[in-house]
Amino acid sequence: MPVKPNIMFDEKTNLHPRNKHRFRYDFPKLIKHCADLEECVFINDYQNQTINFKDAKAVKLLNKALLKVYYGISFWDIPEGYLCPPIPGRADYIHYLADLLAADNSDVIPKGKNIRVLDVGVGANCIYPIIGFKEYGWSFVGSDIDDLAITSANTIVDDNRFSDAVEVRKQSSETSIFSGIINLHDQFDLTICNPPFHSSLNEALAGTQRKWKNLDAKNLKDTTLNFGGQKAELWCLGGEELFVKNMIAESKLFSKNCYLFSTLISKKTTLPNAYKQLKQVGALDVKTLNMAQGQKISRSLVWTFLDKTEQENWRKKWLNHF
Repeated sequence: MPVKPNIMFDEKTNLHPRNKHRFRYDFPKLIKHCADLEECVFINDYQNQTINFKDAKAVKLLNKALLKVYYGISFWDIPEGYLCPPIPGRADYIHYLADLLAADNSDVIPKGKNIRVLDVGVGANCIYPIIGFKEYGWSFVGSDIDDLAITSANTIVDDNRFSDAVEVRKQSSETSIFSGIINLHDQFDLTICNPPFHSSLNEALAGTQRKWKNLDAKNLKDTTLNFGGQKAELWCLGGEELFVKNMIAESKLFSKNCYLFSTLISKKTTLPNAYKQLKQVGALDVKTLNMAQGQKISRSLVWTFLDKTEQENWRKKWLNHF
């Protein structure tokens, strides 16, 4: 019989207080809703149930179970080789941004479909729209450059019957981020992005090998990207720093279309140049949110071009969002 986890010592206090994944995975509950997961679960040296996080199939089945149990997602799948996101960390990003909106709204999180979020690089997994819609009722526009990713995201949305809350748009330009996606009259309360932070496939593979070494993995010879990922999801020319630089420059063109722009920042070294550029383009308020999931430290960089009066006028429409 597997040992029942001691909740007092298993809480992941580095995750956001509203994150549904702060405690050790309840595998009996997850298996009940996703029977295929059972074959991937084993008892580790500490007498706890777990999966092999190097096994892409196991990670995918874990995600399916988590989404079904905690978010009511009856169907979720991604094409082979596409990014399979760690859900706790993705949920944290959404919750911290919700806190930012609440801080501007008398500590009340604005909810409902009238809160519009642009997800840059929605991916085949469609994870941010799922969490944002299920947790706060927000509506989303997800952009992507990959046709198969768009098809997959649309299938998830359609099969779970929330197409009235999520729209997926094709980004036809490899050099654009907001242009071609944000229309003239679009207004977004938030933009979110998990940028490709490697500059090449070899760098991505090396990063994965370092991760497994830190986790004391025994066999590094067959290192794989257990969470998958295509080129546009994991790496781009210039890596994270150039991607964020381009995003900041382009955000200026849509300064009045968005209340808050944001992006995840994986590398601390990306921040100094990002701050410098934000000053150059005239961002009026810049915040950095620190987040941590396990051994990984990440940050969310948030900025706006709206002055205090413009922000106040924007927030007036939130009063009708509940």
